[in-house]
Amino acid sequence: MAKTVEVFAPAKINLTLHITGQRDDGYHLLDSLVAFADIGDRLTMTEADRWSISVSGPEAQGVPADESNLALKAAKLTASADRAASLELEKFLPPASGIGGGSSDAAAAFRGVYRLHKVPGGPLKQYDGEGDRFLALGADVPMCLVPFPKRVLGIGEEMQHVTLPSLAAVLVNPRIEVPTPVIFRDLEEKRNPPTATALPDFAHSEALIRWLEDQRNDLEKPAIANAPVIARVLEVLRGLAGCKLARMSGSGATCFGLFADDGAAHSAADELRARHHDWWIEACSIGDQLDRSMPRLS
Repeated sequence: MAKTVEVFAPAKINLTLHITGQRDDGYHLLDSLVAFADIGDRLTMTEADRWSISVSGPEAQGVPADESNLALKAAKLTASADRAASLELEKFLPPASGIGGGSSDAAAAFRGVYRLHKVPGGPLKQYDGEGDRFLALGADVPMCLVPFPKRVLGIGEEMQHVTLPSLAAVLVNPRIEVPTPVIFRDLEEKRNPPTATALPDFAHSEALIRWLEDQRNDLEKPAIANAPVIARVLEVLRGLAGCKLARMSGSGATCFGLFADDGAAHSAADELRARHHDWWIEACSIGDQLDRSMPRLS
């Protein structure tokens, strides 16, 4: 019987995103605090004689089911020449939404191939150093390989694992796709201040939220200029009872609101769904999704 594995591809959340410069080759330098949510896509991989991918789920529309799919590209990049698999991708995250859907799918495919064709149960450190060869698939892919909170530097290839308390959150996407290259192009100031040299120790979520209040997403302004509805989403989130901080993730258009606990976040999500039927809205917990995404590899 052909071996099958299931892998979780969690949403990637940029709690901060500071653009600190631009290289001569055009790549932007960043300083970002990244964590992962307990919602995301599901990838099932089965040993096969040839490569294939199918896409289903509530957010499958527009996601390619051919050689251009990032998950399939990552799987083929990882596997040895004589090994193949069929991929079944179930999409729950909206595409091109600033929460790393396609990049997280690609990272999940890497972990899936590892479990299919390499020694299972290997230590986590075997993933370290794998990011460079995935940069060609996108700057977000390396940071998603191990879905653990991290500070990301350089063009996305420098990563420092950090420990963060979990955060109760509501994610909102107004059902628009924001083209990342356009947002970077329209960023007026390319050299902004980075995060402090060392992150403080956060005793609890409230301390982390207080620290986040003094940080930024430098892409928020150009994203709003291209898609003014993002400003509306942030305004709505900030107006919810119990919302302690609202910010855009990545290059948009998904925004997140942080709350004191899961109950407050779920209540806020229910209220938003009643008022905005056309928005994608999910309550979640943001933090460490390592055990859930790699249950037999930690």
